[in-house]
Amino acid sequence: MRLDEIAWPSVPPRPLVLVPIGSTEQHGPHLPFDTDAAIATAVAQGAADALERAAVGAASVVVTPALNFGASGEHQAFAGTVSIGHEALRFVIVELVRSLSTWAGRIVFVNAHGGNVPTLASAVPQMLGEGHDVGWLPCAAPGADAHAGRTETSLMLWLRPSAVASPLPEAGATAPMAELLPKLTSGGVTAVSPTGVLGDPTGATAEEGAALLATMVADATSRVLAHAPDSRGQLAVPRP
Repeated sequence: MRLDEIAWPSVPPRPLVLVPIGSTEQHGPHLPFDTDAAIATAVAQGAADALERAAVGAASVVVTPALNFGASGEHQAFAGTVSIGHEALRFVIVELVRSLSTWAGRIVFVNAHGGNVPTLASAVPQMLGEGHDVGWLPCAAPGADAHAGRTETSLMLWLRPSAVASPLPEAGATAPMAELLPKLTSGGVTAVSPTGVLGDPTGATAEEGAALLATMVADATSRVLAHAPDSRGQLAVPRP
């Protein structure tokens, strides 16, 4: 159930609420600024559908509109990027939880932007301490590259192919993130990749995007069902 498609009498009592959280930031010369929000929304909606099939009940799961602004300061050198920073994002998350808790049973942020992680890891434990039933999870898939590379390009080719510019750009910075991080932290993404690409989008396909989305949805669903927030408020992957 999507909150932006219903009226207030249709909101079920004490539902599980999934809140997609993304960004408005550059994603190379070929992907749109709302890539993270689009992915987070697709994962949240897919998880809601899967939870229905798992007998949680469609009527008890609500997906909100995506939070499209996040902490994206490392991308600020690229025109079009809009970053609200960690402090503002933290305030928004805190107030969202306090507001949602007046009618929601449980709240889960579905995050598709790595820059939001430190903020979620700070704000969500505070909300847990206030007694709110809340957690967050990443849009995760094994072997995913960092930014605007094969992973996100494949996902967008599946989700919204008309928004992907062609031809696809050449590989950007492909070194491991641990190697890129010092320069990236001090100088932003432009210090390591003039195009804004971290990874290699050239082999991306819609078919791979469909498989990646299925993996992310399955991971998110299992985390929601287990509902075991760690010390950072992140919902843990259940053990086999």
